[in-house]
Amino acid sequence: MKNKFASKSQSILKTIFLILFASCEDEDGAGASINIWGVDYPIETTQKIELYNLNTTGTIPAEIGQLTKLRHLDLGKNQFSGPIPPEIGNLTELSFLSLKDNQLTGEIPEVIGTLQKLNYLYLNGNQFTGEIPSAFGNLDKLYELDLSYNKLSGSIPSEIFKLESITDLILGSNELSGSISFEIRYLSHMTGELDLSNNQLNGSIPVQIGDLIYLEHLDLSGNLLTGAIPPEIKNFTMSLRWLFLNDNQLQGRIPESICEIPNVWFSANDFEFFNISRNKLCPPYPTCFEGYHTEQDSSGCI
Repeated sequence: MKNKFASKSQSILKTIFLILFASCEDEDGAGASINIWGVDYPIETTQKIELYNLNTTGTIPAEIGQLTKLRHLDLGKNQFSGPIPPEIGNLTELSFLSLKDNQLTGEIPEVIGTLQKLNYLYLNGNQFTGEIPSAFGNLDKLYELDLSYNKLSGSIPSEIFKLESITDLILGSNELSGSISFEIRYLSHMTGELDLSNNQLNGSIPVQIGDLIYLEHLDLSGNLLTGAIPPEIKNFTMSLRWLFLNDNQLQGRIPESICEIPNVWFSANDFEFFNISRNKLCPPYPTCFEGYHTEQDSSGCI
């Protein structure tokens, strides 16, 4: 009888222990989940959320910050609105973050600059305002940064030009102002695209632009740039295939050295690869421009 009682007591104690253990487990987050956009995501095991182009609406909830194991978050091409919650700074394992092509508003949180494992960051195609966070300069592992088609203002922080791993930097179609810093020379390792087009950048094109010898795509069009095209542009002999300097206020003569860029196609009527039109550049034009139609305001030419 005593053995039977002892056995029953042990069984009860074991049951109580299991209940308490399960409660503690839930409190610690292990085995727990959060429901976002109608889906239960386990806190401890969710590493990827892919909701690209699913016509999802609503806001990005603060609870997203509980999924601290996330490495890949793609909410692109939906109808999300409202600001980016600062809790996104808790996702320190992220290597891929895309919120592009939504209706997000407000300023870009500085805390994104603490996500030091990020390789790809796409925030383009929203309605973000304010300045580009200087903290983005901490993203040493970042390969691609796209902030285009927003309403960002202010100057380009010099910290951006010191990103050690960046291959593509796309800041076009915003309201950025100020000059292009000589510190652009620190992007000499870039092998992809540098797009600063359709902003309000002023001043001259820095001669240090010629240090970006591995660049494939350079677009400075649609700004307020003045002065001459630097002859250092001839340094783009390695990989450059697209060059756009059109719709600025560039002056003087086009340097003959531009003809030394071997991979840019100076087509008479095709502006897909090269466009220098609608500036204030003066004839005579370089020999490689034979047949190339360039529309210029030459009223100030001598």
